[in-house]
Amino acid sequence: MSSKTMKMEDLSPVKKKISFEIPWEEVKSELDSVYREVGKQAKIKGFRQGKIPRQVLESHFKEHAFTETANNLINKYYWQALEENKIVALTRPEISQDGLKENAVFSFSASFETEPVFDPQGYMGMNLEKEKIIVTQEDMAKKIDEIRQMFATMEELKDERQVKKGDFAVIDFAGSFEGEMPPELKADNYFLEIGSGRFVPGFEDQIVGMNKDQKKTIQVTFPENYQEKKYAGKNVLFDVTLKSIKEKKLPELDENFVKNFDKYNTIEEMQDDLKKSLEEEAVRTAESNLQRAVTEKLLAINEFEAPSSLVERQIYYMMADMSRRMTSAGMDEKSAADLCLSMHDQFKEEAAKEVRAFLIFKKIAEKESLVADIGQAEEHLRALAAKYGKDYELIRKAYENEERMENLKLDLTQKKVFDFIVQNANIKEVERVGLTGAEVKK
Repeated sequence: MSSKTMKMEDLSPVKKKISFEIPWEEVKSELDSVYREVGKQAKIKGFRQGKIPRQVLESHFKEHAFTETANNLINKYYWQALEENKIVALTRPEISQDGLKENAVFSFSASFETEPVFDPQGYMGMNLEKEKIIVTQEDMAKKIDEIRQMFATMEELKDERQVKKGDFAVIDFAGSFEGEMPPELKADNYFLEIGSGRFVPGFEDQIVGMNKDQKKTIQVTFPENYQEKKYAGKNVLFDVTLKSIKEKKLPELDENFVKNFDKYNTIEEMQDDLKKSLEEEAVRTAESNLQRAVTEKLLAINEFEAPSSLVERQIYYMMADMSRRMTSAGMDEKSAADLCLSMHDQFKEEAAKEVRAFLIFKKIAEKESLVADIGQAEEHLRALAAKYGKDYELIRKAYENEERMENLKLDLTQKKVFDFIVQNANIKEVERVGLTGAEVKK
């Protein structure tokens, strides 16, 4: 039986410290075991392997044996303490120790982050409003316009007029900064949508009103948080030549336009399908808004500190996601990564909310026994296969990765918790006219 002493203290609501004192008898027992293993492997001239006297081993391997013994004792008692006290550590422990000394107690401490301990409140009997979103003709018109935009063509401007917002300009530009013309501030035949906000604030506004073939010098001030630090907050002069003006032409909504789609024979068929699609979107939007309302209420009622390690992990996911979206929009990978890294602190507040919401849903799932298991995950995948007419085995193969399967189970658990909260809530239905319209209470 171990005669160690152990002391546990809370450094914060999400950080613990465990201190240990291991008596010399146990230290010596472990040290003897380490020397036995060293003796089996050691090779010293003049001695047969496995038959080297202890004092000779100590003269050659003492530092190694002491280090190995300390590591073994730390690992043994640290993990034993976590298991016995049912503690889940979120981070690797910060170990503090002075090393082994002959005939002395070995003392060390381990500090680490844990999930906050709390009893989730306020999830039963919530007062909630659930939207019923009515799809309008305006929603239909906007959707059809979006589809027409996908098939739009660019045409050279025929009439002589100045460039305006919404036009597409082809320009040459060269920037002058502190007496130099940096290559990154220069481009020829650059295609720019005026009013898109892709350039430094103020640049596109000064293009408005220019005529074809006109040259103009433009001064802009780069934002203070600009990713290229040497330009941040600085003035730059640009020599700009407007080479041509193009405008977007949308196709007419007629039978010829419908021919772009194999699934439709008439405009009416396309409109009916779009309406069905918008109604499904309205249901998803209402569900998303309800889940957001539930989450905000739970966050307000359950106040606790989010573990910094989980917040940092969430920030990383958010930055990686933004970087992927930027690169898919045309930004090079390095610029996208640098910009996202510079925005680290701006993600912190939202990341902390995401972590706290996750922990609240997790605690409710544990308390109400709502945790999804592997069987429910596979049932979900079968339902997906049936819904989309896919082969189940192919979908299941995509989830052979353990991490991906665990993420699916977490998503299903959160869905079960949300459904449980809604089933036990006081729901008042409100009608909202249009996907972006105002609510009308019923």
